[in-house]
Amino acid sequence: MKELIKETVIVEGRDDEAAVLRAVDAAVICTSGYGLGEKTMELIARAYERRGIIIFTDPDHPGRNIRRILSERFPLAKHAYLTKTQAERDGDLGVENASPEDIAKALKAAGAEGREAPEDPVTVADLAALGLSGGE
Repeated sequence: MKELIKETVIVEGRDDEAAVLRAVDAAVICTSGYGLGEKTMELIARAYERRGIIIFTDPDHPGRNIRRILSERFPLAKHAYLTKTQAERDGDLGVENASPEDIAKALKAAGAEGREAPEDPVTVADLAALGLSGGE
């Protein structure tokens, strides 16, 4: 059974979101890379205030820049990291390339807090699979 994470995990893209949801049961917000529009920032701000956030960007230059921008606005955010070795596949570097085990370990190392399963467990992964979450 996947670990239930209290905080909202912030990632760069949809493939990263899918990889996180394969590893843990958590709410996920995608930044769409540098597309940190005001609507996305408002969504992240709500998650930051209500549940806390874990910033989990790719271990590359764009990922570090997005992490910096988010860290400045959300100074109490937790941070999850992957090594380049964990996140690399066929010359591509990203969270989406990491194993579910490495993703779960990175989130745990960031201090992710567990949460109890709801009585009728409908997960974020269920909603995403049905096309009810993770879209515009």
